[in-house]
Amino acid sequence: MQKIAFVAAETQIAGEARRHLAAQHGDAGVEDADVIVALGGDGHMLQTLRDTEHLDTPVYGMNCGTIGFLMNEYAEPALTERLEAAEEEVLHPLRMRAFTDGGATQEALAINEVSLLRQGPQAAKLRIQVDGRVRMDELVCDGALLCTPAGSTAYNYSAHGPILPIGAEVLALTPVAAFRPRRWRGALLPMAAEVRFDVLNPGKRPVRAEADGRSVENVVTVIVRSDESIRHRILFDPGHGLEERLIREQFA
Repeated sequence: MQKIAFVAAETQIAGEARRHLAAQHGDAGVEDADVIVALGGDGHMLQTLRDTEHLDTPVYGMNCGTIGFLMNEYAEPALTERLEAAEEEVLHPLRMRAFTDGGATQEALAINEVSLLRQGPQAAKLRIQVDGRVRMDELVCDGALLCTPAGSTAYNYSAHGPILPIGAEVLALTPVAAFRPRRWRGALLPMAAEVRFDVLNPGKRPVRAEADGRSVENVVTVIVRSDESIRHRILFDPGHGLEERLIREQFA
């Protein structure tokens, strides 16, 4: 029998779901579990993956929230059978190193994307390097983001970036409301690429960096690359994995 740990979002629906499922299957500690079941929406799933990134335990999400791209349908019957039949996707997060105008350095991991966004009323000006080579001297924009295939249907898609197949081994670099070059739509980069953003004139045009919603304000330089040393194991019901969902999203 699998030892299951249930972790629920801080909502009444998710809390009640956890109580019902724990009564049927028991509730192992996260550190001792064979599988973790996350009850909530995509935000809770991302938080669960961050909280358990030091473990090699697969996470199976059941949707008790409003957004569920990373989640499976919520249903109480036959949970053990669903877990045994589930298909696994392995994701590697992006690691962000952000340097602020005060001399501080902060690191964070992002499963979806790292984004740079203007803090004030004026557009941001960014210089972009890829693997040490300047590829764009000046991008005038509301911001820019670098996303993984798993995150390509999130903020990236809203910014008119491409949807990436899970096995594509590429990252999407997408501008947010680019002013100059006005028609620049972004770029596809190798998964192993290191991308550096330098903020031009940060005193007049302040910028914040975000890694899956965790913010660092007044950045001057942000360096991002995929961290292959960390893997997130996500379980999906057969026929409803990330690859199928990414394809389906393009025909919606």
